[in-house]
Amino acid sequence: MSSETELTNLPLISAARGEELSVEQSQQQLQRVLQSNTLRNSPTLQQLLQFLGTRGLDGNPEGLKEYTIGVEAFGRKPDFDPKTDTIVRVQTHRLRQKLKEYYEQEGIRDHILIEIPKGHYYPAFRLRAGATESAEAGGESSGGAPASTEVVPAAEGALILQPESRLEAVSGPVGDSRWGWLWSGPVVATAVVLLAIAVGYLAGNLQARTAVSGVAATAVPFHRYPADPVKSFWAALIGNDPSPIIAYPNAVFLLDDSNDLFRFRQGASDNRGARVDPHLAKEFASNPALVASAGQLYYEDGYTGTGELEGVAMLAGLFAQMGLTPTIKTSRNITPEDLQQHTVILLGSPFQNIAVAQLMAAGDFRFDNPDSRREEWRASIVNSRPLPGESAAYHTERDPETEVLKLDYSLISIQPGVVAGHNIAVLGGLDTKGTEGVTRFITSRAGVESLTAALAAKGLKVSRGGGGMPWFQALVQVHLEKGDQVLSTELAAVHPFPLGGVGGVIAPAAAKK
Repeated sequence: MSSETELTNLPLISAARGEELSVEQSQQQLQRVLQSNTLRNSPTLQQLLQFLGTRGLDGNPEGLKEYTIGVEAFGRKPDFDPKTDTIVRVQTHRLRQKLKEYYEQEGIRDHILIEIPKGHYYPAFRLRAGATESAEAGGESSGGAPASTEVVPAAEGALILQPESRLEAVSGPVGDSRWGWLWSGPVVATAVVLLAIAVGYLAGNLQARTAVSGVAATAVPFHRYPADPVKSFWAALIGNDPSPIIAYPNAVFLLDDSNDLFRFRQGASDNRGARVDPHLAKEFASNPALVASAGQLYYEDGYTGTGELEGVAMLAGLFAQMGLTPTIKTSRNITPEDLQQHTVILLGSPFQNIAVAQLMAAGDFRFDNPDSRREEWRASIVNSRPLPGESAAYHTERDPETEVLKLDYSLISIQPGVVAGHNIAVLGGLDTKGTEGVTRFITSRAGVESLTAALAAKGLKVSRGGGGMPWFQALVQVHLEKGDQVLSTELAAVHPFPLGGVGGVIAPAAAKK
């Protein structure tokens, strides 16, 4: 096992002389495999293949060392030690098995093979035996790559979802009321999610048919709603995208046979229901003794917060009224194509939503948690440039006697997407009810009017010409009753993104390193 760490990753010959593949052909085959059904439910293997394939096509074999892969592809800390943490070797072994499975089933007719030879991390792209003649006869391989010699750079803006950093024990059964943001079981949670979304969406469609007769499910021009500030605001944000994406978090847990959950924050996860390697579980447990006595553990990612659920329903209903057909999916299933072709709305904080952790642009406000093992209500929103009347940090507030939640803080982050014409919106609270509150705020008339007025005071206007959404962060205060009921919301602060010129312009998320 350890010998694999020491091997030099030299480039491998991809095909016989005269049959070499172009970079473009190899890139297209890489995307074909990444989007396959074989890897669809394996985000960890997708991110590993994306990383190895992109680095390989860049011609950088020296950059594919085990340490580099662990830190850059899997988000390990700089003190990552491949001798004690075997994630790279374990996941590379699994990736080899999945590639073999793909080419034996789904990709059996593909002409281009992607292989990671044992002892190497540098991927080999080569033609299958007999594929040259077939490709020449047809002018194009079944792998989807045209017979071209043009060399193009590796695709930019690919989403690499890196797991969070710890495993935290969540004591008590799934139905324990102390964990109000969890649901009693994945079946019940899924059913209620679907029901709420369906109710919101159908209600919105009914209103849309009444208010805008005959409107097709296409992009809605900004000027369609001159008297409706909410729809005008969202039309400016969404632009010409008829099917924006709403992504909610589904954090990974480890489930035992007694239905108890352990929060999983670091390391590659497998498909839902798969067995967890006990050594991996113990290594990242905040209480190794507790995990050691838990018996067999299984990966479980079938949960989301109640606030995120409410947020999805509110957005789905609004978009239906606007004649849009949103796509709703978990954040772990967001693809590079989603980011390139759609405006994406991400619900939740970076502690729960892995896409928020990877895509949220750096601004004056950021989520912070000094101890990732102790997440519940200990995190804060840090204000790096507090203006007069603003604080340097904002925390969830609780009743001093009962400790019931009374107040939460949330962020709105409106930023450019990975391609021009599409935006990314983050709506996330420190608590799940903060996410509900901020979504209610930005889908309500009073909330949008107060936000646009604050933006105008800073010289940032939501243009009525379409595509005129400024890029900014807004802090929203959410008042709670009984810990889980949103009473009211109010705008606490608005900051343009600090990088760039007019209108709070910043670099696209994909350009951040």
